[in-house]
Amino acid sequence: MPSKRAGSPVRRRALASRPPVFNFPSRPLTQVQVSAHYKTLTRKVLVDSGADVDLLDWGMVKRLSIKTEILPRPITARALDGKILFNVTHVTEPITLTFADKHTEDIRFHLFNSALYPLILGFPWLTRHNPHIDWRSGRVKEWGLGCRELCFRDNTGKVDQVHETDTSLTVNHVQTKTEPIEHDCDSDFPDFTKVPPCYLDLKEAFNKAKATSLPPHRPYDCAIDLFPGAPIPKGRLYSLSGPEKEAMTEYIKSSVKAGLIRPSSSPAGAGFFFVGKKDGSLRPCIDYAPLNEITVKNRYPLPLISSAFELLQDAKIFTKLDLRNAYHLVRIREGDEWKTGFNTPHGHYEYLVMPFGLTNAPGVFQAFVNDVLRDYLNRFVFVYVDDILIFSPDEEAHVQHVRQVLQKLLENQLFVKAEKCEFHVNTTSFLGFIISENKVQMDPSKVSAVVNWSTPTSCKKLQQFLGFANFYRRFVRNFGAIASPLHALTSSKVPFVWNPQAERAFQQLKERFTTAPILTVPDPRRQFVVEVDASNVGIGAILSQKSAKDNKLHPCAFFSRKLTPAEKNYDIGNKELLAVKVALEEWRHWLEGAEQPFLVWTDHKNLEYLRNAKRLNSRQARWSLFFNRFNFSLSYRPGSQNTKPDALSRLYDPEPAAKEPEHILPLNSVVGGVTWQIESEVKSANGVSPAPSGCPQDRLFVPVSLRPQVIHWAHTSVLTCHPGVRRTVFFIKQRFWWPAMERAVKEYVGACPICAQNKFSSRAPMGLLQPLPVPHRPWSDISMDFVTGLPYSEGSMGSPETLYRIV
Repeated sequence: MPSKRAGSPVRRRALASRPPVFNFPSRPLTQVQVSAHYKTLTRKVLVDSGADVDLLDWGMVKRLSIKTEILPRPITARALDGKILFNVTHVTEPITLTFADKHTEDIRFHLFNSALYPLILGFPWLTRHNPHIDWRSGRVKEWGLGCRELCFRDNTGKVDQVHETDTSLTVNHVQTKTEPIEHDCDSDFPDFTKVPPCYLDLKEAFNKAKATSLPPHRPYDCAIDLFPGAPIPKGRLYSLSGPEKEAMTEYIKSSVKAGLIRPSSSPAGAGFFFVGKKDGSLRPCIDYAPLNEITVKNRYPLPLISSAFELLQDAKIFTKLDLRNAYHLVRIREGDEWKTGFNTPHGHYEYLVMPFGLTNAPGVFQAFVNDVLRDYLNRFVFVYVDDILIFSPDEEAHVQHVRQVLQKLLENQLFVKAEKCEFHVNTTSFLGFIISENKVQMDPSKVSAVVNWSTPTSCKKLQQFLGFANFYRRFVRNFGAIASPLHALTSSKVPFVWNPQAERAFQQLKERFTTAPILTVPDPRRQFVVEVDASNVGIGAILSQKSAKDNKLHPCAFFSRKLTPAEKNYDIGNKELLAVKVALEEWRHWLEGAEQPFLVWTDHKNLEYLRNAKRLNSRQARWSLFFNRFNFSLSYRPGSQNTKPDALSRLYDPEPAAKEPEHILPLNSVVGGVTWQIESEVKSANGVSPAPSGCPQDRLFVPVSLRPQVIHWAHTSVLTCHPGVRRTVFFIKQRFWWPAMERAVKEYVGACPICAQNKFSSRAPMGLLQPLPVPHRPWSDISMDFVTGLPYSEGSMGSPETLYRIV
């Protein structure tokens, strides 16, 4: 029999039996009738506790036309000796499996090739149903407790009466979820596929409908105390488009019906608007930034993950719970509802529950959940806002612990989001750490940006790495000796040839950068520093803290990723802001609960004024609402001091192209040459990005990447000499076209420094001096002046005379 490797994640590896195991004649096999898409097959099923996933043969999938999906990461099946048997790359859609005794369930099978045993029910199936099996006869003596309520149904969807008799382990049929199944699910409850049957008697803890209803008032209601004398915040009323008005009407209607908001006459009013989501839908957003500025801060501390390390020493099995609609499960303190007022074109409303975006929301919710689970904290439960980790030394104790937590959450009307939970796993990722038996380590993804730094292939790329390394040289003993093979390759006197000595030095430095003493464990009690940068190909970020030992800045984590094609079209300001947003998302679990305001360093000066900007585009507005969850200050650093994240952002830079010979006289000083060069570049780019249907036939379509260059040419040409918007647009229209061209030209001309310095004043000319009116009585008007330049007088000692005159 195969055995599972300790600590191996179920979603990463499937351990399957070696071929000789299939030859045991006494192995319990079940007769199965498979039906899907009007086809029926009869096959045998193997129950194998050594398989970490449920498996289905590819041939069966093709015969029944079952839909499949590609796994995000392939799964490797290994034998007992570690030998690779096969890779699993696909998974089926949820299909319904029905046994002879009407035991029904939904399963997603992983796909492999096995004509002998096309269906294998593995360890997850045994865990979900916990059947008592007579292995000699191959019969189920009794199903698990949860099966009685959810798995035994007739064809009308009603629960059958279950008798205490032996059940033949035979499957009647399998049908895909695309076929009509009346008992599919209750709309009030999620899919229970991930939930073990032993918890299904507590299914109310997963109730979706109750999670969206109005909770009662509790001692933990969110209080909004304002600074004395602070002005009442008033937001602007945003204009909404047609689709946004429809979305707003639906949002207001559903929220009022659920009791989450109500009409208001509050003097406070936050701005209400919509931002687009990735799927094209609209998300309502309320800007509570002005309210947060005048709110007395709740300093309830968020817990330190490091405090849980000692508690996890004997833990072998873990469950991770995520709460549904967490903040909406807390009421606003009675009498404070008016402070959450927000403006819409259809009226004024206020929240009865805690909305997203309030500065005290994390602390309020942490205090609430801590009190709910206080009897279990530091024993077998760790809570961070809406994330709950349950850990136990064995399976039996773990089931009892999870049941106690679910029961306590249900009693306090806190509901769990089943689809985002993990039950009974040996390894889990929690708050940036990988937790397993007797081991807690930092998530490798936190340092992957440096660990996966590819070998430099040019002198320029090597210089980027060395520039990054120089910032940490004071922490690396004998840095000069280790890096000497790399420095030797940067000399202009020797050719760039990568050698074993350079490779050894490169790998050694990467290892030093990602281990102690350079890399430090984050401590939320100390101030964080987030360094970010963006290039045309990627973004990079470094999370750092000053060490208590040497008071020097040590890195806690590195991050780097490539820009998507859409993100490459952002202007430089939005790219830099994207780097800030992604960094805060990546390290949210450390930054959101930091005791001290953290610093964000960027080399883009305009970002310093982001929080005071009066107008933001939809993307910036969406990100600004996300930033409201954090307490940080954003400051500018020159690019020369920001080389660490800059190097990480350029990891995806292609090889530099060979430089072409340059003309002594620049082409942009010759109008004809510039026109030909621009037209040539635009024509070349059109081969990659063809023109849309709306482009006039007599003009060239300009892709996004070349539009700034075309506008610059039209605005600064010697034929135009920095004209206004209208003349610049007219000049471009002679040859080129793209959508919203006038708006782009208007933004460019408005930001042109030369035009700003030399434009003429539109004010009326200064008039002539006017005499003062004649006073009506003495001493009603008094004027004073000095009379200078008088001739020298006797006894003046060479100093000119000056008179002080009062009229």
